[in-house]
Amino acid sequence: MKYSLIIPVYNNESTIPLLLNEVSILNSKMSGKLEGVFVVDGSPDNSLKILRELLEASNLNYQILVHARNFGSFAAIRTGLMAARGKFFAVMSADLQEPISLISSFFEVLDKDHCDLAIGKRIDRDDPFFSKLASNTFWTLYRYFVMPEIPKGGVDVFGCNITARNTLLQLEESHSSLVSLIFWMGFRKQFIEFKRAKRPHGTSSWTWRKKLKYMMDSIFSFTDIPIKLIIRSGLIGLILSVALGAIVLFARIFYSIDVPGYATTIIVILFFGVLNLLGIGLVGSYVWRTYENSKHRPHAIISMIYSNDPLIPLDD
Repeated sequence: MKYSLIIPVYNNESTIPLLLNEVSILNSKMSGKLEGVFVVDGSPDNSLKILRELLEASNLNYQILVHARNFGSFAAIRTGLMAARGKFFAVMSADLQEPISLISSFFEVLDKDHCDLAIGKRIDRDDPFFSKLASNTFWTLYRYFVMPEIPKGGVDVFGCNITARNTLLQLEESHSSLVSLIFWMGFRKQFIEFKRAKRPHGTSSWTWRKKLKYMMDSIFSFTDIPIKLIIRSGLIGLILSVALGAIVLFARIFYSIDVPGYATTIIVILFFGVLNLLGIGLVGSYVWRTYENSKHRPHAIISMIYSNDPLIPLDD
């Protein structure tokens, strides 16, 4: 194999026939040197069954790796990269929101040694308004505060050569952002623009809960800004408290002010109590990630492997 295409699969049974047709076209363009690495990430639908039936009847070189449960798309990508046998690698989603021509462009620039990492740069996205607004807001803030190198619309798909692949797999930290790790590594990069299309079938499994977790992983794994904000807020609060305390003490001594202030006292206690909880939570997030990384658990567990390569043992 010269080219390996890694595709995480989760709740994609409706798009798999179209997906395999696109991959077959790409394989023909790659002179049959393409390998499809499909990672079924604990999908509860019939994705695995449909994949097996259609791939067994195709001429595509393939591997199907089945996770023991749902570990997430980034874990599925890592599993696919570890199993892939090509010289150049690309990642795409199974929902066909990225054009297959983008993957072809990845392999073209990598094969010509123009870069070590080929990265898809979204110039537009055919998504609902609020989803687009939330995504643009997050990536704008993330670029400003954490990682300026990331494109404005974020990154969903990428390609890499074997050197970048091996380096990425050496970074074994858990609860991190694969996209941010790609930019943290460095290497030569080339951006290829594309428009993210609307899903042809089904609905996205990228829920708000998953988006929130991804946001937290992206922030806490690559910056200490939340800690700095706590420190600065504490210093500002200390200065204000000393100043206001001096004013109240001065007024009390010289003017005998009477301050009933029950409601005000309760509000202030609640406010600073919540602020303390927020600070403890932010610090705890860093501590928890350190604890999780100390366990050295694998990112995912493979329960079954299917392939048309006789050198790879089949699971029946």
